[in-house]
Order: sequence, then structure tokens, then C-alpha cells
Amino acid sequence: MIALLQRVRRSSVTIDGETVGEIGVGYTILLGVVKEDSEEDIEKLIPKLINLRIFADEQGKMNKSILDVGGQALVVSQFTLAGSVKKGRRPSFENAMPPEDAKRLYEQFCQRLSQHVEVQTGRFGAMMEVEIINDGPVTFIVDSKEL
Repeated sequence: MIALLQRVRRSSVTIDGETVGEIGVGYTILLGVVKEDSEEDIEKLIPKLINLRIFADEQGKMNKSILDVGGQALVVSQFTLAGSVKKGRRPSFENAMPPEDAKRLYEQFCQRLSQHVEVQTGRFGAMMEVEIINDGPVTFIVDSKEL
């Protein structure tokens, strides 16, 4: 499971002109689910994400977590994170989990995360307009297989 994590001042998701998710200070998480992923990957990612100290303290040092700052999370499914550009000019998505299974894990991820912070979401599989006001910018790629 791959989480592209961005520290944001605010972020929103719009589908067909309707805002379906919007947050203030916190994380925008673009989440890619790969073939080998399971609930175990969620159990590895959630503690890492909620305890990662990437928000500034009073001295401007990255020393506070999303929990410390009372932040929110906007989670958007993004199967292209499972893509490969290794061969040719067209990306391959053979490593992406089939949509029905990926949706189940995506929803479980959002549910588990919501036990710790307020969570807003996009709509799985939809074409979305994602507006991100990145703070920093501060961006990390967190792969559950590396935790």
C-alpha cells in the first residue's frame, strides 16, 4: 500500500462540480493499493501516519504529529501510484489491485484512520478534481512494504 502524504493548509475534492470532501490543516493522502496488500498493510500504515512528526513546533522544527495539531485528513484513492513506467512509454498498472478488492481496503483504511483523526474522502474510482494547498511543500511517499 502506497500513501503519498502531503502536509496541507487546506485541501478539497470535487466531482462534477460538487465538493465531496474538504479539510483544513492536516494531510492529503493519495492512496494506492497494490496486488499484495492486505489488512496487515493498513495496520502498519495507520500508526506511522498518525505519529509522524512533520508539523512545525513553536521553533519551526518538524516536531508535531497530526494528532498534536488536531489536523484532519483527506484521503483520495489513486491507483496510478501502483503504476510502473519502467517499460515503454505507456504506464503499466498490472501491479494495481483489482478495483473491487482495492475499494474494500481503501474503505477499511479510511475507517481505521477515522478512529484517530477527522477523515474526508473522495469517491473511489471517480474522476476527481483535487485541490491541494501544500504547506512547505512537505511530501512523503510511505510504502507499507518498507515499514
